[in-house]
Amino acid sequence: MIAKLKGVIDTISNDYTIIDVNGVGYLVYASSKTLSKLIKGATASILIETVVKEDSITLYGFSSAWEKEWFTTLTKVQGVGSKVGLAILSVLSTTQLAQAISAQDKNSFARANGVGPKLAQRIVTELKDKIVIIPLGEVNSVADINADDIVEAEVDAYESALVGREEDPSKLEDAISAMVNLGYHRLEAYKAVNKASSINPTANTGELIRLALKEFVKE
Repeated sequence: MIAKLKGVIDTISNDYTIIDVNGVGYLVYASSKTLSKLIKGATASILIETVVKEDSITLYGFSSAWEKEWFTTLTKVQGVGSKVGLAILSVLSTTQLAQAISAQDKNSFARANGVGPKLAQRIVTELKDKIVIIPLGEVNSVADINADDIVEAEVDAYESALVGREEDPSKLEDAISAMVNLGYHRLEAYKAVNKASSINPTANTGELIRLALKEFVKE
């Protein structure tokens, strides 16, 4: 099984790249976010998920271990095949995925090709309590095309997600619902309320709303 490829980027298309490894060209399907980081003629190292079926062997490439792990996680949901998994990763970064699932924001997933309302709802429901982790040592395995700053971004996302899993989750949900009623999108309301809660964990619902609104004023 192929787990990683390092070679010269020969071709970049809408949904795949061809990597020349010592004269052998490997066709690798990838998200638009991964493809955007590649440069034709440059050397790159990409993590690979090899999918073997009765009539085919397909390679899927990822610019980070986080993206690869999210692909594996997403494709475990019924109705999310490899192509749909890449479509989701093309419209949502791994950080946004963590936030959207924690916020139960199905509309974010519905932006991806092949994801209808029912599938979007299934994704956020089945992955509601899922925290994606990666094997130790894989963080810097694709340093050629992926900066280390993704690590801090992912850690921040999961810490933010955990804030909402406190003793009184209804308090946060009430504050988020109030923000939505005020016209804010659920995902941005979720992020603002969680940040407010991290600043003042003992705040009641009204205080959380006021603190969350201040976050938007800062912007």
